[in-house]
Amino acid sequence: MYFLTGWPRRLLCPLRSEEEPFHIQPSSQRFYFAVLSETQLSIWFSRPSVLIVSYIESAKAAAQFGFYQKAEWKPDDSMIAVATAKGYILLFDVLGGGDDKYLYEPVYPRGSTRVKVTPGYKEEQCAPALSLEMKKPVDLEAPITSLQSLQEDLLVCTADGYLHVLHWDGLGSNGRKAICLTTIPFSLDLQSARGGPSLDLEGVYIRCMEYCLTLDGFAVVLSDGRLGFITPLSNTITADQLQGVWAADVTDGTCVAVNNKYRLMAFGCASGSVLVYMIDTTTGSMQLSHKLELTPKHYPDTYNKTGPVKLICWSPDYSVAMVTWERGGLSLWSVFGAHLICTLGEDFAYRSDGTKKDPIKISSMSWGAEGYHLWVLPNKQERRRQEEQQQQQQQEEGVVQEEEEEMVTPPPSSLQAGILQFHFIKSALTVNPCTSNQEQVLLHGEDRLYLTCGDPTQVNNTSDTHPHTHLHPHDGSPLHHSPNPDSSLSQGLSTLLGHKHWHVVQIHSTYLESNWPIRFAAIDTAGQCMAVAGRRGFAHYSLFTRKWKLFGNITQEQNMTVTGGLAWWNDFVVVACYNFIDQQEQLRLYQRSTNLDNAFASVTKLHSDTLLLNVFRDMVILFRADCSICLYSIERRNDSPHPTASVELLQETGITLKAPQQACMAESIMLNLAGQLIMLQRDRSGPQVREKETPANSKKLLPFCPPVVLAQCVENVWTTCRSNKKKRHLLEALWLSCGEAGMKVWLPLFPRDHRKPHSFLSRRIMLPFHINIYPLAVLFEDALVLGATNETVLYDGLQGSSEPLEALFPYCTVERTSQIYLHHILRQLLVRNLGEQALMLAQSCASLPYFPHVMELMVHVVLEEEATSREPIPDPLLPTVAKFITEFPLFLQTIVHCARKTEYALWNYLFAAVGNPKDLFEECLMAQDLDTAASYLIILQNMEVPAVSRQHATLLFNTALEQGKWDLCRHMIRFLKAIGSGEMETPPPTPTTQEPSSTGGFEFFRNRSISLSQSADSIATGKFNLQKTFSMPSGPSVKGRDVECAENMYIDMMLWRHARHLLEQVRLRDLGCFSAQLGFELIGWLCRERNRVARIEDFVSALKRLHKDFLWPFPVIPVGSLSSPLKNGRCRTVLSTRLLKSQSADSLLNSDMDTAPPQAAPTNHTWLDGLGQRAKDIDTASSAHSNQHSPQTHDAFLSLLTNKVEEYSVGSATDLTENQFGGGRRLDDG
Repeated sequence: MYFLTGWPRRLLCPLRSEEEPFHIQPSSQRFYFAVLSETQLSIWFSRPSVLIVSYIESAKAAAQFGFYQKAEWKPDDSMIAVATAKGYILLFDVLGGGDDKYLYEPVYPRGSTRVKVTPGYKEEQCAPALSLEMKKPVDLEAPITSLQSLQEDLLVCTADGYLHVLHWDGLGSNGRKAICLTTIPFSLDLQSARGGPSLDLEGVYIRCMEYCLTLDGFAVVLSDGRLGFITPLSNTITADQLQGVWAADVTDGTCVAVNNKYRLMAFGCASGSVLVYMIDTTTGSMQLSHKLELTPKHYPDTYNKTGPVKLICWSPDYSVAMVTWERGGLSLWSVFGAHLICTLGEDFAYRSDGTKKDPIKISSMSWGAEGYHLWVLPNKQERRRQEEQQQQQQQEEGVVQEEEEEMVTPPPSSLQAGILQFHFIKSALTVNPCTSNQEQVLLHGEDRLYLTCGDPTQVNNTSDTHPHTHLHPHDGSPLHHSPNPDSSLSQGLSTLLGHKHWHVVQIHSTYLESNWPIRFAAIDTAGQCMAVAGRRGFAHYSLFTRKWKLFGNITQEQNMTVTGGLAWWNDFVVVACYNFIDQQEQLRLYQRSTNLDNAFASVTKLHSDTLLLNVFRDMVILFRADCSICLYSIERRNDSPHPTASVELLQETGITLKAPQQACMAESIMLNLAGQLIMLQRDRSGPQVREKETPANSKKLLPFCPPVVLAQCVENVWTTCRSNKKKRHLLEALWLSCGEAGMKVWLPLFPRDHRKPHSFLSRRIMLPFHINIYPLAVLFEDALVLGATNETVLYDGLQGSSEPLEALFPYCTVERTSQIYLHHILRQLLVRNLGEQALMLAQSCASLPYFPHVMELMVHVVLEEEATSREPIPDPLLPTVAKFITEFPLFLQTIVHCARKTEYALWNYLFAAVGNPKDLFEECLMAQDLDTAASYLIILQNMEVPAVSRQHATLLFNTALEQGKWDLCRHMIRFLKAIGSGEMETPPPTPTTQEPSSTGGFEFFRNRSISLSQSADSIATGKFNLQKTFSMPSGPSVKGRDVECAENMYIDMMLWRHARHLLEQVRLRDLGCFSAQLGFELIGWLCRERNRVARIEDFVSALKRLHKDFLWPFPVIPVGSLSSPLKNGRCRTVLSTRLLKSQSADSLLNSDMDTAPPQAAPTNHTWLDGLGQRAKDIDTASSAHSNQHSPQTHDAFLSLLTNKVEEYSVGSATDLTENQFGGGRRLDDG
């Protein structure tokens, strides 16, 4: 849409005058601007923005006519009418300075091809030298309230209740007539005009009036604040041929502006809001479409303090409206109410030190050509107030010397009021809504393009992104052949969302200087080629070559103008243009790789003016001025040295086809007419004939059904012709942007299990949803909406005694943004009991990286709405959403993440729908998700008594110890200590809302609540029983140091028990890691356990376990024969060339080796030193061997371990043997 950029520019009038401009009026093409002060009429040129001529009224004439008030241009820009305070209309002829007289001319270097080659070419580059000549004034004998130009007539409203019709060229007695307002009948609608209620218009006059071409009538604001619409019943405006309708219940109207494209009337009100009305086509009554108003949610301090609406200005393309109020400020809305910009909040209203700025008051404003500039005239009081502030500050600073005053005081020219010129960039969709590429955001300013594509080499080196892309032999750019409809051409997240920076392309200056302003812009499917069209001709650009292509023959460029837009079809530019030489509408296709010349173009003559052009697959669709639709087929031909395209007419509305082989390519046509989305579908109600039974020469395309209105208030439409069987819902949907109503999606509904489909309309459903950005593009497969937003930057260096008006505004930039929408669609489907469709859609998107966030958002939005509702909800949706999420493995994580981001007061409502958090905690343990279970401890800590939290924390602690989750174990120790630090046996009043830390684990929050890591690691599967855990009694009577000692003892007991368990299984490596990670006092504990768990019953099994844990090789059998121990009374001889492996060694070779490096353990003492000694029992806890196996008698032969691990340093076989049986060296030597 429209976005503000940079700082406003201030245009100063070179003529010094005490008068300040207060009214600005653009010409029909907005190339000239008439600026009024009290006795001066000035004409400014748009590019360059310079003053051309000024007419200053004499003092005698000013006393006779009064001060200037309003101005209006004749449609052909040849005359200007000025209304004065004493009821006079002053008419001025705008005269040119001759063929060779220009105020400013471009200077070209010698040999330049940009010379005058066609009539009127030079006038389009130069600022002309104009003159003003006043004609005979017309006295209307009453104050003038409004001026309106209408073809050859000038309509003037006066305060005595009359509507005067003046002819521009015949202002004698025959060229003037007056219509009294009281003679015009007003009613609520045209049906009751003859007998219904009518307005009493005695003493009432028209305050403001504007003509709407598409509605063929006048929108008026009466002096009593009522709103009305006057329709002429015939081609002539006479008293008996006018009929009026008025809007009920509105009496505070102030101003009006009409939208010809969307057939809307925007009325400003004294309340500060703008009421947008439409005309009902059946009754002729005025119906309220929507409102433009500031909301207390976004502007709580200023939404009701703006004062009455002063001015409303629609942009030249009628896609946005700028509004200003009596108390100052500017605000921009889209045509159907999406709020874009407001200067009454954020950096526009506050300085960097927090002080509030006074909003700038505006006396008049107007859009420039194509909406790239907004010309604003500040109010008179603004400059006077600024000058007073400057003088006061200078007096305080004591600047009294004349020399210093000359240096410090700005020159008078900088103090006089100028024109503020705001700069805008806008979306290409506002004027050229073609669908050749709807996944790229393309913005264009007056001299540059902004697009969101990524690196072109990255895009084309990706084989799955463009499977049908080949490099052109001349420039290395891609040639895009007709893609397979089943293939996906989405550029993907990496390309479109890789960064937030724009790719800015400067439009060629040679093309701009003679064809400014840029009117249309389009980008190809790959996002690598762009085309722009200005006043004449067009040009295109390639990101690969970084070059523009212009017409080599300037005459060809200047002899055509693009009328219906332009689009890309593969590597062809498709334009609907008007040929000035042949005076003919044409459809042209230019190949991108060839020179831009008509000799290489495919030209098709058209029989009517083209309003809109679009490309669908291999078809061109034209919407013409006579409201007819033409379909053309395009076919690429390579029979010549340069590829060409052949165009053939397929069908006009209701006409037999000439190319029936293309019948399947257009099943329906979508058309956005004045905000109403209309669908024309093939009529299949008649008898159907099989293709085999129909001769090839007699095939006919089916006619179209009568149009059907799908939606209203539609600003933009997105669809794609690609197909993807895995994501049919997203790719076959129709996406709509509807202003303040947000977005809508016309979603297809697919039957499951190959059921019989329903009729067409019942297979789709329209779902509305709101987003926080203005949508500019849709990534279909990625379920994302792309957009842009205005960001502001404040600069303190511009503040001071001489702060200019333009410095009151911050510097504006445009940032890329995106938003997910999938949770809105899933929720809407669940509300409508379409759970199967929601499940199919969600499963197709489960692989998206942000799918877990989608689930969280859906739960969070429904929870916030239902739990905070003041009225009971008869059919709550949260249980349905909870049941829906259980179909995905993310259920447990989704619930706990949502709960921790929600207020504690809503937890009971949440867990009443999803289940008891204790049960969910156990499910996390069963599902091998310890980190999610740790997150549920936060929930239990705040919802249950400490005893329950300790019980579940103990179970999780033991499980984390067994699985070696040392970070989680450390945080669980602190968590258990926090539980027993003097808590009462009641849940705390408020829960934590702290987010998960980046490092993971628990952290204290207000000495109570702890945040946990959200990462998920797998653990061994097993079942858990809460009753097997230890529990320490705690209560309000145990306090202080006793509680701390009891908690420490409780934790130590769990640590001792785990250490015994490791030592029982001779898992010395795990015991070392356990001690190092948790700071366990291993030496003293081993001393206490030397005669209990540390006693070895089966030395062979223990030795094999050590080799397995530390990946030590077994000793090599020496050369020669060895005698084995006696077995069954026999002595066995083993040959030296044969290696026999023990049962333990075989199992070791077949098992998976742990490649993690061993952790160092305390080695000051050895647990084998005192195996025969007895010591006193220090610990009274039980240390029985629950899973001790009796030693097995078998032959044990040491063999070489074949799969060595090089990361470990191991000793020789002799050293190992000495270590194992000598007892004089440590086991972990080497």
